Amino acid sequence: MSGNNYYDVTAWPVGDPSKDVGEVINSMIADIKDRQDVADADSGGKPGAVIYIPPGDYRLRTQVVIDVSFLRIQGSGHGFTSSSIRFNVPEEEWPDLHELWPGGSRILVDIPPSTDAEESKGAAFYVERSGSPRISSVEFSNFCIDGMHFTPDGSGLHPENTYANGKTGIFVANANDSFRINGMGFVYLENALTIYNADALSVHDNFIAECGSCIELRGWGQASKITDNLVGAGFKGHSIYAQNHGGLLITANNVFPRGASSVRLEGVTRSSVTNNRLHSFYPGMVILAGNSSENLVATNHFLRDHEPWTPFLGVDNGLDDLNGLLSVDGSNNSVIGNHFSEVIDAQSIRPTGARPVVIRLTVGAGNFVSSNHVVAMDVHAKSSDSAFSAQVDALLTTGASDVLAVTAVQVDPASTRNTILDTGSDAQVIADRTVNAIRATPTVGL
Repeated sequence: MSGNNYYDVTAWPVGDPSKDVGEVINSMIADIKDRQDVADADSGGKPGAVIYIPPGDYRLRTQVVIDVSFLRIQGSGHGFTSSSIRFNVPEEEWPDLHELWPGGSRILVDIPPSTDAEESKGAAFYVERSGSPRISSVEFSNFCIDGMHFTPDGSGLHPENTYANGKTGIFVANANDSFRINGMGFVYLENALTIYNADALSVHDNFIAECGSCIELRGWGQASKITDNLVGAGFKGHSIYAQNHGGLLITANNVFPRGASSVRLEGVTRSSVTNNRLHSFYPGMVILAGNSSENLVATNHFLRDHEPWTPFLGVDNGLDDLNGLLSVDGSNNSVIGNHFSEVIDAQSIRPTGARPVVIRLTVGAGNFVSSNHVVAMDVHAKSSDSAFSAQVDALLTTGASDVLAVTAVQVDPASTRNTILDTGSDAQVIADRTVNAIRATPTVGL
């Protein structure tokens, strides 16, 4: 394909993409702005462009700054492979591995560490344009952004397991409209995707894992969606986080364990968390905080079990088992038809001897909790040096377990006028029945 508005990083006269693809892409954006300098030419004027990154490795030493609309940066393969598994394989075994690094159309983020405290300085792609109209229709598709290495953080963990390096994949600094991040791979970044003030954003069908935090929607926003992603953060960060959003759709994501939270919403209203598969090694899987109200949390599968991989044993998110797998600070939310599997070793419960809480209503009023199924089993946790086999074995083991006593729903005094139906037996629902409506799940006599 050829044309004035189609660019190939390997066929551009400025810079060397293998040494600094950032310099090359910035030169292309400058050319787009020089050529498309009329706002209205024959009812057009600024159609934007496509920048193509062929399969290969491209080091990025200069931050790409995007300040034009209608720009699509695309590759030919998201290239994700687990760097964490490789870095935790003994180095003497590396020669026998089929590959050592992520592949596809791969951007190697090699921005020098900054003494500046601004998070955006470590971003590979920095999107910023003020004024009217908002920057629109910037798309990232089908290539890999690789942070390459994590760094020591004083924790005593192996440096490649800290999830810290100051690098961000894509940072969008101000109000934007109809952005799309589709089919991308993100790996070994402290923050994969940070977007402020999004309107009609689509984050769809990406592989975002082994990053400190994966998807963060900050500031405020509306009518956006996070759908069909494979996503998993580190123990310090969020897999999916949103702040002050309305009309947000979080659906059909497969969220891997080890993130401090699977989904955390703060001040989010009239939004949906539906049909997701959520897996965590800690409590605090889904958190509705900051008066998040009128949201639907429905037909999700929650699995909380133990970390089975030796390098991360003893690492957690700092929450005890009384926090709940799902906690709600807000009003008039609906929690309907979810499946909860709490499969843990009773000896590991914190505080010792406590009954783990599954759903906890902390603050608010008028929440509706109905027809949720809680399965709680006491298992003897095992660990392994193999991340893949250990996790698969843990997921597939359902027998030889004892029933674990849990609190299905706990309603704190600051949360009132809630309705809880068929989500735990009478003994499993802890609530003031004078200010909450309760219908317990019938129990089978022994």
